[in-house]
Amino acid sequence: MRVRWILATVAALALALLTLVVPTPWKTTGTKTGAACPANAKTANLDFTMKDMDGKGVSLADYKGKVILLDFWATWCVPCKYEIPSFVKLQEQYSKDGLQVIGVSVDDTEEKLRPFVKEYKMNYPVLQGLGHDVVQEAYGPIWGIPISILISRDGKICTKHAGLPPVSAANEPLEKAVKEAFEAEIKALL
Repeated sequence: MRVRWILATVAALALALLTLVVPTPWKTTGTKTGAACPANAKTANLDFTMKDMDGKGVSLADYKGKVILLDFWATWCVPCKYEIPSFVKLQEQYSKDGLQVIGVSVDDTEEKLRPFVKEYKMNYPVLQGLGHDVVQEAYGPIWGIPISILISRDGKICTKHAGLPPVSAANEPLEKAVKEAFEAEIKALL
């Protein structure tokens, strides 16, 4: 019993140290907010097929030519739950202009996904990433979730975001901050 408490304490201290060393604000790689894709952007690997909630194979390559917001998330992830309503609104608002949001659930089964997708009224493809570590590796390293990646129409990785964006005002709703942060980058790519 004592060994378990020691291991738990060491693990908690290691996690605390990691959070102090690793920057926690919204991390962006690529461009400044609102800027177009950098000239030296890496080509996104879209040669993956994953199953949707109905068991149908969906190829990421089918969305080439659209601006893709590829979101790695899970049903148990609290920050992911804050992002999803914004992604639903962005998909609704910009799909006619060429935006395609795609959610990749990293470790949930179809049974967990179905009620979650219904509750959050997710209006974009939700793919089962469980067992598809190669997809995460292609866009990683993915050390935590949510991770959101913006891919241009020509298949370039323009930005990669870890976690939630900062809230600019103390009373600003988080959902609004998330939507505004992604919206500027999406508009620049559309």
